[in-house]
Amino acid sequence: MKQSRAGRTWKLVAALLLVIVLVAAVTIEFLRTRQTHAVQARDRLTTTPPQPTTSTPPVQPASSVARCPLTDLPAPNGKVPQRPALAIKVGNDPGARPQSGLSKADVVYEVQAEGGITRFIVVFQCQAPAAVGPIRSLRWVDWHVVHQLGHPILVSAGGIIPDINAVKAQGWLHFIDALGFSGQPFYRITSRVPPENLYGTPAQIWSLVGSKTPPPRLFDFSSSIPAGGASVGTVYLPFSSAEDVSWQWSPSAGRFLRFYSGQPAYGNGGEQLSATNVVVQFVSAPPGKYNESGPNSLGVHSQTVGEGPVWILRNGEIYKGHWVRNSPTQTTSYFLPNGRQIPLAPGQTWVEVVPNWVQASISSGS
Repeated sequence: MKQSRAGRTWKLVAALLLVIVLVAAVTIEFLRTRQTHAVQARDRLTTTPPQPTTSTPPVQPASSVARCPLTDLPAPNGKVPQRPALAIKVGNDPGARPQSGLSKADVVYEVQAEGGITRFIVVFQCQAPAAVGPIRSLRWVDWHVVHQLGHPILVSAGGIIPDINAVKAQGWLHFIDALGFSGQPFYRITSRVPPENLYGTPAQIWSLVGSKTPPPRLFDFSSSIPAGGASVGTVYLPFSSAEDVSWQWSPSAGRFLRFYSGQPAYGNGGEQLSATNVVVQFVSAPPGKYNESGPNSLGVHSQTVGEGPVWILRNGEIYKGHWVRNSPTQTTSYFLPNGRQIPLAPGQTWVEVVPNWVQASISSGS
């Protein structure tokens, strides 16, 4: 019996020793694993995370996208061209139509000339068509309009001596007389007769000037449709019987379409001329001192510095207010009667500089 009790005692001791060994082994493994996890956690905190291997640049937020200063559209290739505004004087009497380059302009100004005709000041900055024309002669209003573009280039085909002398005295302006060139960047086409056959190449015209400074933002823009407008169908601007201009809203195109005496106005590529915005700026327009094209052809000096009534056409609506431009170097601002500024929609703008004797009218939209 004693031997049996001793055997049981040794068995208990052996079992107890086995338990102790197992507990010790588990404790050692727990401590080793905990230390390993701590080292890994430290490494994660102190090691630079791996960089993505893709070469695709991150998408920029809309607010940081470069935008064209005269249209507020995204700049070509994400960068505003480093060049000044280029303003080219283009004819608009019936013999000048259809013109080249108008659809690619950032801004087009239509100004009254003598004899009931109008002419265009066609402004480029982000876009550059292959050809622009026909290029016609200088008028007093031209350099007064473009002064708000910073240090632009102004191109014309000559002009009367008082105007040429005056524009050459403008130190802020790069003036180029196309008649002073016997070749590029200007050329004459054989399918038209002078003076309606002189054209220019914008890219080559820019190369004549060393300036690389883009113009300031010309308008206040907003893609949101502002309050205060009314539906509009057609706006009629009868400058004269030869220049019976109208703009008609096209819901399908989302733009205003241009007409002469009810007939579509076309560009040289066969496209109907159109605009995202049409600004109808009513101005005082006294006669100038000099005849422009023969006896009894005094120039029209449209006053674009000051203030007056304005109609803003955008998104099928019309906003009636007033324009203000306090000095030649300032851009023109547009306000509703309550003083709130009227923004334009991003896109191409035509500014109709309308003498206050023109009987403009409106038909409402459907």
